Amino acid sequence: MVVLVTGASGFLGSHVLKRLAASGTLALGLGRDAARCAALEAAGHRIIRHDIAQPLDGALDPRLGRVERIIHCAALSAPFGRLQDFVAANVTATRNLLDFATRQGVSRFVHISSPSVCFAFRDQLGLTEDMPLPDPVNHYARTKREAEKLVLAAPAVHPVVLRPRGIYGAGDRALLPRLIKAAKSRPLPLFRGGRAAIDLTHVDDVVDAVMAALAAPKEAEGQIFNISGGEMLPVRRIADDACARAGVGARWRPMPLVPAMLAAGLMEAVAIRLPGRPEPPVTRYGLGLFAYAQSLDLSRAKCLLGWGPKMSFEEGLDRTFAGGAMP
Repeated sequence: MVVLVTGASGFLGSHVLKRLAASGTLALGLGRDAARCAALEAAGHRIIRHDIAQPLDGALDPRLGRVERIIHCAALSAPFGRLQDFVAANVTATRNLLDFATRQGVSRFVHISSPSVCFAFRDQLGLTEDMPLPDPVNHYARTKREAEKLVLAAPAVHPVVLRPRGIYGAGDRALLPRLIKAAKSRPLPLFRGGRAAIDLTHVDDVVDAVMAALAAPKEAEGQIFNISGGEMLPVRRIADDACARAGVGARWRPMPLVPAMLAAGLMEAVAIRLPGRPEPPVTRYGLGLFAYAQSLDLSRAKCLLGWGPKMSFEEGLDRTFAGGAMP
């Protein structure tokens, strides 16, 4: 069996690729970043450089003809940007991969989605996979929702969809680095008396969930599964603990939420008209993460995948900052 891993040059994809290799499974990685692909090849991994926003065909590389299962980690994940970029990376790429998977007759297609499809500007506790989805909060949420629909509408590839929340760990280039960078440059906003809370997930727990989905019984096919660390943590504690490990003193400033949201909306409106549409310093989605309490119900994953989180936040931070390294 050969397992194809998309997004292999990214954070989650590289961890999945390494786990498969450690288990003795033949894995083939697809990635776009030249330097990271070269590093993975130098470490002994089988890598193909290809942007799956372009059609994928076995003629690209003969090794693709042996693929029997697919783990789709590749995505454009950002709180702001051009809609066409998100459509290409998250929708067109997924459609191209499904076309390849159908022609190849794969026996399992594990799709990595995101709880961002569920995000709303309000407290949401114990969200289940079947709850009605709110209007998309940004282009990322909109296109990830569309990709989920495409995957679930392709029963011939035996799909399983995972929604892992807030992935962090060694090699993270998004969640904790963004948080620490913001704390270095300015006080962090304290909204609603610090009531915001969320359940993050260490990358090792997410990889465990991916492996469980890869081997899950037929009953799991066509299902969506919430994945998280299972600990609902105050956002202030997450920021304070991560910044302390990085040698940064987090500062907090109590702020009213509504004016801050209006200001962030104005920044987005200006940024979208600038050349290249650069991400503004603050987005409404980013502020929302500092304002509301969000948690996921994990019952379905525990029942059908036999999966549950193992990594506490404290242990996860220990691994993330091992040897004093920044994530």
